[in-house]
Amino acid sequence: MESKKIIQEKLALLPNQPGCYLMKDRQGTIIYVGKAKILKNRVRSYFTGSHDGKTQALVNEIEDFEYIITSSNIEALILEMNLIKKHNPKYNVMLKDDKSYPFIKLTAERHPRLIITRKVKKDKGKYFGPYPNVFAAKETKKLLDRLYPLRKCSTLPNRVCLYYHIGQCLAPCVNNISEETYKEMTDEITKFLNGGYTEVKKQLTEKMMEASEALDFERAKEYRDKISAIETTMEKQKMTMQDFVDRDVFGYAVDKGWMCVQVFFIRQGKLIERDVSMFPFYDDPEEEMLTFLGQFYEKPNHFKPKEILLSKEVDGELAKELLGVKIIQPARGQKKELVQLATKNATAALKEKFYLIERDEERTIKAIEKLGQEMGIYPPYRIEAFDNSNIQGTNPVSAMVVFINGKPDKKQYRKYKIKTVEGPDDYESMREVVRRRYSRVLKENLPLPDLILIDGGKGQIEAAKDILQNELNLEIPVAGLVKDDKHQTSNLLFGDPLEVVPLTRNSQEFYLLQRIQDEVHRFAITFHRQLRGKTLFHSILDDIPGVGEKRKRQLIKHFGSVRKMKEAALEDFRAIGIPVHVAETIMETLKNEEEDAKE
Repeated sequence: MESKKIIQEKLALLPNQPGCYLMKDRQGTIIYVGKAKILKNRVRSYFTGSHDGKTQALVNEIEDFEYIITSSNIEALILEMNLIKKHNPKYNVMLKDDKSYPFIKLTAERHPRLIITRKVKKDKGKYFGPYPNVFAAKETKKLLDRLYPLRKCSTLPNRVCLYYHIGQCLAPCVNNISEETYKEMTDEITKFLNGGYTEVKKQLTEKMMEASEALDFERAKEYRDKISAIETTMEKQKMTMQDFVDRDVFGYAVDKGWMCVQVFFIRQGKLIERDVSMFPFYDDPEEEMLTFLGQFYEKPNHFKPKEILLSKEVDGELAKELLGVKIIQPARGQKKELVQLATKNATAALKEKFYLIERDEERTIKAIEKLGQEMGIYPPYRIEAFDNSNIQGTNPVSAMVVFINGKPDKKQYRKYKIKTVEGPDDYESMREVVRRRYSRVLKENLPLPDLILIDGGKGQIEAAKDILQNELNLEIPVAGLVKDDKHQTSNLLFGDPLEVVPLTRNSQEFYLLQRIQDEVHRFAITFHRQLRGKTLFHSILDDIPGVGEKRKRQLIKHFGSVRKMKEAALEDFRAIGIPVHVAETIMETLKNEEEDAKE
């Protein structure tokens, strides 16, 4: 309650100026970053009135906030993007897009080539694109290869290749090609890829007619085939715009605290691809859209076009200042129809997916909140679970998995080889691993979990609690997951003294615990099997000079076992190509090992 009182006092001090605000949870972690034209109004709105369940979940976690005043709205927008990138708050939109779109590149070599690449370098080459539709890039290059016979090989061979025989290469490897010839071709390719393929088609038509009138029917047929290829590749999709300007069209829809943004990529007058993003939002939709635009074009694979089309609701001047690109908010005509089409698609996608989103939220966020209620703790948005694994005391290991917002975060999983415990002692193994894990968390200032789950009974739970409370001075809830005779999740132990938390067996919070227990057990067993497999494959042969992995496999394959090697003669080793001195060393080592065993 003290924190809520502090928040109310700080709300009274908020200025009537633009800026950014940073919401923090009880551990001081920044969980949300927002911007506002008037800080006082925006920040106060979180703590007054009613909210949807998603926004209320954010508000319930807020224990403190701070703010940064800026001199303008654009400053606030840029600062917000930088703060999101720096702190990666869990409630902010972070575009995760690892796609890299291809370009068609005209190289700047003495004998230029036309290639498809996903990397743009400062190498004087000409790049055309990007092509969000990979098939379109490949088809366009294939067409240009037929029209303009540039070389195809990366290094010049000493004789002509198949491309020369099919008319797709001038064979600079054996012919002297003038710079004027190349300049004529590269100029036409540049014109073609910049949207001038209709002019190229017109020129080819004129040449076809001239060849036909001169009765050069073979040449006329070549021109006809090239014209046909252009029509097939470049004109099979209906033209959406006539000016050949590269532009991106944005439309968005909102419903129940979720936003869907559809982006249409128009290249050379054609709608060639679209991008769909769907995410929860906590700000005004128009403000959220500006943040989305900034993040969208920060991605290395999203190149700014010459023109961006937006709906009238978004602040176009602010978008132009942020992106440095011509922003159009059409009021009529074909461009307005494109924005409306993108918006209509966003609305449809949001309705189509909403049921799945709600179902996923039911399994994760709501299950976490209900679990926290049943245990009497804060909602455990970050859960770390541990499990020990050993078979007959060999290779004791432990594993930890991390679930954030009810979903596994595999990048944060950790494996532990038990170092200080002799034999199969689950209690001491748990003490060692918990000590190692949270000593490092404190040392490196890593995020602390809201709940620690131990796959085990009272002994393991008490061991973990002892290390946390008495050695590391940490107050983190620790609970145990107990299995029944069928090795399935049975009960959740928690409290002081430990008691069974009464969870309904068919509830989403119980299913969440099952998923966590199954995952940590799978991870621990997999790690243990890896180590055990390496140990089983180790033999006395590994310690013999001259016997490497390849030779060891050769010996095992031929003799079948070490016992039969002990019974073998020198000739038996030489028969499979083992050198005499290595064979003698093997025999001597095996003999000494047998004598040591008898003693």
